[in-house]
Amino acid sequence: METIILDAGNKENIELCAGVLRDGGLVAFPTETVYGLGANALDEKAVAGIFSIKGRQVDNPLIVHISSLDDVDPLVDFVPDIFETLAKRYWPGSLTLIMRKSRMIPDNVTAGLDTVAIRMPEHPAALELIRTFSGPVAAPSANPSGRPSPTKASHVFDDLEGKIPYILDGGACELGIESTVLDISGDIPRILRPGFVSYDELKEVLGVVDAAGVDFRGEQSLEKPMSPGMKYRHYAPKAPLTAVCGAPGKTASYIEARMNDDTAALLFDDQTFSHPNVVLFGASDDYATQASLLFDALRKIDSFGVSTIYAQVPSEEGLGSAVANRIKKAAGDNIVVLSDLI
Repeated sequence: METIILDAGNKENIELCAGVLRDGGLVAFPTETVYGLGANALDEKAVAGIFSIKGRQVDNPLIVHISSLDDVDPLVDFVPDIFETLAKRYWPGSLTLIMRKSRMIPDNVTAGLDTVAIRMPEHPAALELIRTFSGPVAAPSANPSGRPSPTKASHVFDDLEGKIPYILDGGACELGIESTVLDISGDIPRILRPGFVSYDELKEVLGVVDAAGVDFRGEQSLEKPMSPGMKYRHYAPKAPLTAVCGAPGKTASYIEARMNDDTAALLFDDQTFSHPNVVLFGASDDYATQASLLFDALRKIDSFGVSTIYAQVPSEEGLGSAVANRIKKAAGDNIVVLSDLI
């Protein structure tokens, strides 16, 4: 199969990709977070293609993307009282909401769970594709499972060339990390994956929010994850990555002492030492820039062909929590907390 990159700003290209979805095929498209690999969310066979192409574990649920609030009712068993408050404030945008699913949703979309994750993306090309298709689109990130998420059409092409017919190119993703996932199916809203919409912001809006589900080291033990990004190692470059946590000056010194020709590092912009295998991804307190550059930076490091990678981890406050989550998930068990060593 030939994979063709199409201009997402061209209406004919949108219609072409919507036709592929109607025929049970898959296409990649941009969102404001990362590029998605989309299929008709109501077509069980098409959804199975997502798992096959990505090599995704079947117990890892997908997010269903919609283009209108009117699309929600048929997909859920009931709409929680707080839904309207959240949807009016954050949709379209990078907040995914988990609710009890309706019978319309195939079991493989939700990995057999009785809940479904739904989001209305903000990117105009994503919204136009969903509107033109006239149905919900199931879409995880458009990359092999476990690898860094794609934030450019070229990333998708590098990962999925020959596996899908079309990639809609909408430029670099503005936000750069996946959406916040909030479970509103129970009595207390729970954050299952941190993202641009922070815990503090949600707590201010809702009053009570449980963030206990965001356990960076304990997530592997979950038998049935309710959200993407909860159970398995994600976002990882080819070489083993060690996440180094602590004050920026201390983490920089720790990494610098371990750098050699076969080592690379992902560092904040405010570091002073130089090395040919260093990639910078924003100042230590500039979490928005870190988020937008993180996955592209990890892909650049892959091109160095090194055997060891170190990464500075930002403070886990606000958006920094989401960036830290992605780096720690990429590291797996390779996490160094410098305060533990002093």
